[in-house]
Amino acid sequence: MTWFPERRQPSWLQRLCEAVLKSGPIPQHVAIIMDGNRRFAVKNSIKKCEGHLKGFDKLAETLEWCLDLGITEVTVYAFSIENFKRSPDEVNGLMELSRQKFAKLLEERNLIQEHQVCVRIIGDISLLPRDLQELLAEAVSISANNKRAVLNVCFAYTARDDMCNAMRELSVGVKEGLIRKSDISENLLEKVLYTSHSRSVDLLIRTSGEVRLSDFLLWESAYSCLAFVKVLWPEFSIWHLYAAILHYQRNYSKIQIARQNLVIERERLQRESDYQSMLKEETEACSKSEVPTTSEVPVQPTDSTLTYNKNAQALVQQYADARKSREDAFLTHVYKKRAEYISSLLPTHPVIVKNTPATLIVS
Repeated sequence: MTWFPERRQPSWLQRLCEAVLKSGPIPQHVAIIMDGNRRFAVKNSIKKCEGHLKGFDKLAETLEWCLDLGITEVTVYAFSIENFKRSPDEVNGLMELSRQKFAKLLEERNLIQEHQVCVRIIGDISLLPRDLQELLAEAVSISANNKRAVLNVCFAYTARDDMCNAMRELSVGVKEGLIRKSDISENLLEKVLYTSHSRSVDLLIRTSGEVRLSDFLLWESAYSCLAFVKVLWPEFSIWHLYAAILHYQRNYSKIQIARQNLVIERERLQRESDYQSMLKEETEACSKSEVPTTSEVPVQPTDSTLTYNKNAQALVQQYADARKSREDAFLTHVYKKRAEYISSLLPTHPVIVKNTPATLIVS
């Protein structure tokens, strides 16, 4: 099945439901744990690989529904690192299915440009076979500049691995002098995750009736609405999606308040960290001087106090600006390294034909 199926004419009831839902807040980023393909195969007495194929077909259909509703970013859990522990036959089958589907995506590159969909791969793709890595890299490359919608495919991914990798990046950054240990914060760690270029997850859907996250977007879903649907993924329908969005709308206000409180608390912690770091620098610099440091601000509200306070504020702002410059340089370094890795996987002379159907040619 194509990644971009022909658009079906919605029924009057679907149009009515969409109109009602669009009168309220629509989640801009929906994440989906597509669970139940194997159980669907057992239920229908078909092979596991056929169950996974049905699951892909449902993904293509669901992406179409999301675009119609105005959902601009979708993240799907395609393959967990834990899935490598499954039987070799099933793992090999999933790898082969992925090869076929991403090769098909590259054949439909003209449709990618037409729909303006940006494809991103989230995870440690170095764990995958080299030929599959190349297919994924080319899919990312040809769609990188598309702006209308984003499809994030979590492949060879777990949230714990993502967070461990982010901590390694921060550790290397400190070791190489790009950032300081005091620069490390929730905000900076968040920007080093694989999902650094994604907006916050608004709605997370898991099918099959299981009520757990299975190591999927643990950081990103901390302030999201969770919807656990009691249906196997290949049986997921547009009505289940409507119900999940309605569930999101009912909890929208509470989610926004929680997010605002998070932002306020992070800003407070960052200001406190900047002040303490500036104070430490000033104390060390003035330790041999008789001139009072900012830590020696008089307690009484005198003109002298005001002068010292203004000086402290200026020094804190100066430190914050320097920290921000270090962080920007560090993040530029990290993102460049990741982009270069993707570029290293591209075929030596991929054929890209604009505005016409293209055939994938890999050297």
